[in-house]
Amino acid sequence: MDLQISIRESGDVAILDLQGRAAIGADSDLLSSYLQRLVADGARKLLLNLANVTQVDSSGISAIIGAHVSLSRQGGSLKLLCPRGQVQAVLRVIRLPDIIPTFEDEAQALASFRPQGFSARP
Repeated sequence: MDLQISIRESGDVAILDLQGRAAIGADSDLLSSYLQRLVADGARKLLLNLANVTQVDSSGISAIIGAHVSLSRQGGSLKLLCPRGQVQAVLRVIRLPDIIPTFEDEAQALASFRPQGFSARP
């Protein structure tokens, strides 16, 4: 399945729901262009939902790392949500979760973007 990307927002966090393959060719180019455009448009907090990604290769990983580096240089951050199966295995082999925070729960991932000591209480 070709890569499909939908974007939603939660506060100031842009959540990219990915579905399909993030592999060499048009799929990784699409992912890279989405990420570059969001960063260029001023997004500083990105969460990539990988729950429905079936395959990722070096070009998909390159797009993710490129966005992570770009955001880090601008005071932003990129985090990963719910990598599964082969995708999770690939990320572990290259130790990407040691570099980019990875979460299994969307609420926890979103909370991690808030400053420490922040409370939602009135």
